[in-house]
Amino acid sequence: MKALIYDGPEVLRYGDAPDPVAKNGEQLIRIEAVGICGSDMHAYLGHDARRPAPLILGHEAAGVIVGGKQDGTRVTINPLVTCGDCEACVSGQTNLCPKREIISMPPREGGFSQMVTMPHGNLVEVPDDVSFAQASLAEPISCGWHTARLCRRAVPRGRTALVIGGGAVGLGAALSLAAQGVLDVKIIEPNTMRADYLRDVCGQNVLSPDDLAEGGTFDIVIDGVGYAATRATASAQVKAGGVIGHIGLGEDSGGLDVRRMTLQEITFIGTYTYTAQDFRDTAAAMFDGRLGDLKWTETRSLSQGAQAFADIRGGVVAAPKIVFLPQDG
Repeated sequence: MKALIYDGPEVLRYGDAPDPVAKNGEQLIRIEAVGICGSDMHAYLGHDARRPAPLILGHEAAGVIVGGKQDGTRVTINPLVTCGDCEACVSGQTNLCPKREIISMPPREGGFSQMVTMPHGNLVEVPDDVSFAQASLAEPISCGWHTARLCRRAVPRGRTALVIGGGAVGLGAALSLAAQGVLDVKIIEPNTMRADYLRDVCGQNVLSPDDLAEGGTFDIVIDGVGYAATRATASAQVKAGGVIGHIGLGEDSGGLDVRRMTLQEITFIGTYTYTAQDFRDTAAAMFDGRLGDLKWTETRSLSQGAQAFADIRGGVVAAPKIVFLPQDG
């Protein structure tokens, strides 16, 4: 099969890779669409020791089951494989399974390829009227759905929210907050080209950092970026008694105003991926239209992968998500 292979910092090679072989309980899936995640970019830049080269990256995938009784079934993939037996899995917190694995991280190769294998329980069937590019958004949107759900549980009265970062995770969080009942949701996006796209194509209320008022004004703040500067913004913008939901993994430390958070009883929630139920709930919300038309991707062939990563790094991509179509080369 053809794959986009990470060979080292800022080096991606489009070439041949061994065809995967499904084990017992697994399905072979022909990948029709797979998105670039921020974590793929971290690996590409050499900033993720969990993803050593050479490796096939990519975990935001959708495609078609090949072979067996479900041959031809259209599916989107929950890339997080868990044991199913530990305390976290039994309690429904599958994302906290100590034995969890995710495609795009050893020992599992990722979805920047024409084929991948996954356990049957990690697959959600996709309706015929949903494109594969749209279906591949289930993974990044699930991250926002999970964080929105936890924030709503922490502050049930929350009616205003600020999302920091207008990429797919941030936009997914904004859409999820609205779908879960938050009435006033705003996104901060400093890239003017991306901000215009979010307004014009996605219908979002977008602010620049300079538009923010002083003092905490939001019940919920979700940081989809995760740098010291964005955590400082989150600390300043959340109301007393509010909640910060932290998704981004930009850098490890700095930014939080712990004194203010203590004196104002502000809750901080670190969130990692999503539970299996969150993934299914997100897919259901996508398929029934609660998250909009999901037509905010830019598609490219997998052979154009190196240029796509360079374009994202250069800040010249307006769409929140680039999606590869591996079967197109």
